[in-house]
Amino acid sequence: MVARAYTVAFEGVEARPVEVQCAVTPGVPAFSLVGLPDKAVSEARDRVRAALSSMAIALPSKRITVNLSPADMPKEGSHFDLPIALALLAALEIIPHDAAEGTTALGELSLDGTLIPVIGALPAAMAAAEENRTLLCPRASGAEAAWVDAVQVIGAASLADVVRHYTGQALIPASGPGEVIASPAGRDLRDVKGQERAKRALEIAAAGRHHLMMIGTPGSGKSMLAARLPGILPPLSAPEALETSMIHSLAGLLTEGGINRARPFREPHHTASMAAIVGGGRSAKPGEISLAHNGVLFMDEFPEFPRTVLETLRQPIESGTVMVARANAHVKYPCLFMLVAAANPCKCGYLSDPARACSRAPVCGEDYMGRISGPLMDRFDLRVEVPPVAFSDLDLPSTGETSASVATRVAAAREVQAARFAGHGHMRLNADAEGEMLDEIAAPDAEGRALINRVASRFGLTARGYHRVLRVARTIADLDGSARVRQPHIAEAVSFRIAALKES
Repeated sequence: MVARAYTVAFEGVEARPVEVQCAVTPGVPAFSLVGLPDKAVSEARDRVRAALSSMAIALPSKRITVNLSPADMPKEGSHFDLPIALALLAALEIIPHDAAEGTTALGELSLDGTLIPVIGALPAAMAAAEENRTLLCPRASGAEAAWVDAVQVIGAASLADVVRHYTGQALIPASGPGEVIASPAGRDLRDVKGQERAKRALEIAAAGRHHLMMIGTPGSGKSMLAARLPGILPPLSAPEALETSMIHSLAGLLTEGGINRARPFREPHHTASMAAIVGGGRSAKPGEISLAHNGVLFMDEFPEFPRTVLETLRQPIESGTVMVARANAHVKYPCLFMLVAAANPCKCGYLSDPARACSRAPVCGEDYMGRISGPLMDRFDLRVEVPPVAFSDLDLPSTGETSASVATRVAAAREVQAARFAGHGHMRLNADAEGEMLDEIAAPDAEGRALINRVASRFGLTARGYHRVLRVARTIADLDGSARVRQPHIAEAVSFRIAALKES
């Protein structure tokens, strides 16, 4: 008789159901594991054997065959230990067959039978809920998985506890969800002296999730401004927090099962590889653009990133998803992020200061910014110059708005957009609007249309650039509380793009 248990194999954020079949038959004693297991899965038989031995359970002198079905799907990871042990225990009639068949399990076994937490408990719980099964996992992973309300989560400390639970000797209470992690107090925009235009660009970018490029001399405050962006962004909604946490679960970034409602803020170094930024590696893991899903990807020293890395950003920026293709895997990850880039105007950084600029100015500036291709630069909705602040101004008292007051306006603008795009599928914010929907919500008044047409003719706006100006203008109108896009909104949106057009 074949005993069955269930687990999952991860393909991106998707958890594919896997049936673990175990048969104990007469024949030469052996423990065979089939169904495209990788090295970690193949080694599970030794860990399972040792764990059972620690519980004084001896394997019979028979042939044990474990099949992972579907057999043509690659199986990777140590989380297959627990479901293999569960199916084997059912085949040995130590636990009931129906109990094992009603369970989706994942967890790594130590040699003494202790269960070790694994990544992916949250997407596994989603898969278990769809199959109407109980999720069995290590106790340390239970709080994470329990965020899925539609599934019962059993968090066990050891394989012995699992046996006692399924035989009715000592039931394990269902796990509860972890705590909502409190967001640390963010840095305040009021700390930034001057830079009012750059602060305005941050507010517009945050309100509509528009991509922003900041260019300025070293020490002008680009990184300081970007670091204060999380303080003006609204917290993640419940659905956003769940889908973001699923990606972080696969990357092993969830601590103690807690869900963070703060939007991700990722800032990779410019030496990061393509696999680190876009995703990939042997197991096609999520990259920084996916870890920044529903949040911010801040890329400082933007031109210093390898050209191949920068060019791979173009398609994910447009589609909000990335397909990581490898010889043994084709995995899709969501990556709906706001790109904030910072750059010096040239290699030495002082192109605008004749007293400090290098001997190659202004050619050095053209060469340096030329590392960013025109098609990529065209995807930035906002571009702002960040001039240096005079040292004499640093001692002046802060006079700008606090992050809290800016965050209130940003949240109000996003609420307007949430109502506007309700029921429109992938469209959530103004940056997503396209086609007839964009024409409907961002149609300017007569003066505004005349202005954008003159700008498009004079500066050679691309179709993408034209639509991005309209999206930014719609966000500015939302911040202004205006139902219609008017000429001042178009004018401000154009002012954040003309500098890019003049130099591209």
